[in-house]
This record gives sequence, C-alpha cells and structure tokens, in this order.
Amino acid sequence: MDIADLITPAAVIPNLRATSKKQALQDLAKKAADLTGLHERAVFDVLLERERLGTTGVGNGIAIPHGKLATLDRLYGLFARLERPINFESIDEHPVDLIFLLLAPESAGADHLKALARVSRLLRDKGVCEKLRGTDSPEALYALLTESPASRAA
Repeated sequence: MDIADLITPAAVIPNLRATSKKQALQDLAKKAADLTGLHERAVFDVLLERERLGTTGVGNGIAIPHGKLATLDRLYGLFARLERPINFESIDEHPVDLIFLLLAPESAGADHLKALARVSRLLRDKGVCEKLRGTDSPEALYALLTESPASRAA
C-alpha cells in the first residue's frame, strides 16, 4: 500500500489555521467529512475517542490521529501542514506542525496497521519533513508525500 492509495490532492491542506489540538481535529474532521461523505461529528468523535487513549502526537512535530468508522468502505488519509505549530500533547512535548489523519473501516484490521506504519515511516524521514515544512503549495506537498521512496517502502 502506497501513500497515494490513502490520499488525493484534495486531501492536502497546505496552511491549516488551528490554535489548539481540539480545533485542529475539528477542522480535519470537517475536511474528512467532505472527502468521505461521513458526518463531521462522527469523524470528530472517533478522533477524540482515540486521543483519550493516548496522544497521537508521535514527536518531532508530527501527529498521526486515526480512527475506525463502520460506515467507511476503504482507508482515507488527509494531510495538513499547520500555519503555526500547536500543542498536541506529543510524547516529546514539542508542538506539532505536520498532521496525517488516517480513517479506516471497522473491518480494516491489518490494513489499518499497515497504513499507520507506512505513514509513520514516511514522516520519520527528516528530509521529507523538512521539505514538507518548506512549501505551502498543495501540489508540492502531495508530490512530496506520494513520490518519496519512503512512501513506497515495505
């Protein structure tokens, strides 16, 4: 599974203006609802529920919020580059400026875990993250996310 299987150019937000974790999740839920046809509140609730289990702020300015929804028919990804870093209660206590949201069907099981691993591997690449932080062009962000070798690595 490639990152290109998860996101489309429409699923890239180049300058998300959020001042808090809650606002970022609300804004992402709204965009995800537009992309998936799901109700915004259902997406937000599943993201909030996951955050209550422990932060999805994985460190180095990166968060990977995720959740499962019974009504989804496939995996969906959404990438946002924040205009300004925000407190995401990350494990390293650093603010977050890159967020990759992942939504999966309830039945996704291993595919959900593989997608999380793929996204995590991509965003652990410091070179990719530097480039993502260095552009606010949606086209360039999409290209960086989908064309890097890390987006295809097994």
